[in-house]
Amino acid sequence: MPRATVDTRAEIRVAALELFSERGVDATSLREIAERIGITKAALYYHYASKDALLGELVDPMFAELRELGDELEGRTVDAGDEAAVRAVIERFWELCLRNRHVIRVLIHNPAVVARAEIAPRMLHWRERVDAVLVGSDEAVDRVRAVVALGGVQDTVIVFDEAELPGLREPAIDAAVRALRPTAGP
Repeated sequence: MPRATVDTRAEIRVAALELFSERGVDATSLREIAERIGITKAALYYHYASKDALLGELVDPMFAELRELGDELEGRTVDAGDEAAVRAVIERFWELCLRNRHVIRVLIHNPAVVARAEIAPRMLHWRERVDAVLVGSDEAVDRVRAVVALGGVQDTVIVFDEAELPGLREPAIDAAVRALRPTAGP
């Protein structure tokens, strides 16, 4: 019987993300992914040569969004006193994390895979670009505010149940904006 869906690659990505979330990347075989969508393992290999190639295609859209955000903000610094500008960047980051929530969760729960696929250096590079825009400094004491703000937003999106997130959006963004306010001295 012919398959009703024509975008097999998209089906593979959805099934892989579900299984990687449920079982972990290393504990999920390509055969299990193929079976989940009713194709042969050979058909899956036609689309993806390896599990790492499939994982790469799952994380690439998130990196593209981070790169886009970094490129858009490149060369500018958000004045910490301009709360509306700071809030706009944090809101964009919230939405980026929300769209990529399941991918981020897979990455956090599979550190060996992150190391093997060299994902962490890429993720940190783009986060550091956004950090620098938010605080306008490479000084650790300044950057820690951005790390706390962005890390808090990211963690909120991945730790809490999806149904709770709409009610947590504003409190999380407010907390991030407060974390980015410069301190008044020692």
